[in-house]
Amino acid sequence: MISIVIPSYKDPMLHKTIGSLLDNAEGDIEIIPVLDGYDTELTNDERVRPIRLRSNVGMRDAINIGASLARGKYLMRVDEHCRFGQGYDIILTDKILYNWIVTPRRYELDIEKWEVIGEPIDNERMIIGRSVIGKRKGGRKFHAQNWPQGNRGESIYKKTAMQGSCWIMETMLWRDTIGRLETEGYGDLYQDTTEMLFKIWRVGGKLMLNTDTWYAHKARKFNRTHSYPREKAEASFKYALDKWEGFYRERVA
Repeated sequence: MISIVIPSYKDPMLHKTIGSLLDNAEGDIEIIPVLDGYDTELTNDERVRPIRLRSNVGMRDAINIGASLARGKYLMRVDEHCRFGQGYDIILTDKILYNWIVTPRRYELDIEKWEVIGEPIDNERMIIGRSVIGKRKGGRKFHAQNWPQGNRGESIYKKTAMQGSCWIMETMLWRDTIGRLETEGYGDLYQDTTEMLFKIWRVGGKLMLNTDTWYAHKARKFNRTHSYPREKAEASFKYALDKWEGFYRERVA
């Protein structure tokens, strides 16, 4: 079984995301929407197990709480504004290894038309660049850069960065290696994938892309449903860079 955790904060697309997960699954899944300090009525399906938090704890702890209650062999995290390909669950778990984090092929999603748009973003690499919040440039940070040259023409291959909107791993890998997403230093929102990847790489794990299935994530042209103070974001970026830059330059770059 796959346990699918959805950290959620007042996004109206949550219902369509859950519908897409349910409609396109071909195996055994449970969906764990973590309603972070708010409530909404959800579909009456036994595969949906919502967690309703009385207060807003932030994305990182919402993921931690959902992961702690996962019953499946596999743990999947998705954003609350995504659409999925048919049989995504079977395809993603068919060839996964214990020490892998796997992402599907990613497209952008027009949330108004609920349509996939553009070309797939298949391969990304981790680089150190400048943060951009709104239209203002900030300090140095880890982020993902589209890297088409990394595509080897294989259906499953290694990459070094991902958008955190959809990933899957064995639940025991999360519990053995990630443990939980830390909030001290990182804050409650950003750099979750950076933390996960370095913890996995530190024990010899890999980040893999599976192009045999896909998901589509809300396109950047659509507004976010939350805001986050610039100074808190920059503090998170700096903390992650201070913690992991040496490892990155020695083992990843």
